[in-house]
Amino acid sequence: MSVLPAAAPPIDDASREWLRALRADGAARDEAVARLHALLLRAARFEAARRRGRLPHLRDELEEIAHEAAGDALIGVLGHLDDFRGESRFTTWVYKFALLETAVKLRKRAWQGREVPLEPETWSLFGSDALEPGEQAEQGELLAAVQRAISEVLTPHQRRVLVALALNGVPIDVLAERLNTTRGALYKTLHDARRKLRKHLGDSGFALEAWLGEEAR
Repeated sequence: MSVLPAAAPPIDDASREWLRALRADGAARDEAVARLHALLLRAARFEAARRRGRLPHLRDELEEIAHEAAGDALIGVLGHLDDFRGESRFTTWVYKFALLETAVKLRKRAWQGREVPLEPETWSLFGSDALEPGEQAEQGELLAAVQRAISEVLTPHQRRVLVALALNGVPIDVLAERLNTTRGALYKTLHDARRKLRKHLGDSGFALEAWLGEEAR
């Protein structure tokens, strides 16, 4: 017996009114777009304020960043109205656009003018002085094997992406912009690089540890 797909949840009245107004013509649409922009700006300001403590050097730029994020989020929402399925309130759905745009812009602005490290300069960060002598020796052997594998097994592009994202903590949005590519392409490159390393090190009797970076930032 075939299973029918679950029916889409009904869209609430407030969300339906937002959609109607944003799809209208003339003054009605202009007014709805203005209200939407104000909503997105509030969300962007909230996200910028929430991250202020970690970005003290950007405090004077937060309002500008919030306005830029709200503008780009507005374009994103208007271009994806048909994607709204009513699984949440419309206002909750559009908030996500503003929060994402703000986070991306803050990361990019924080790295503006900074060199993106593409070489593994921080291997020592992964060591631990708290280990017993035998464990330290095993860790040193693993790190040496990983360094060799990164140099010998990965392509130059895979090596740059892995080192930047997993070892040097470069935000993926920043790296995508610097390398003129997309987040999706970088995620795939990172996945392929980790898969290669796991296989190579597994065949050599090693297992990768979590520090290699299961999540790109």
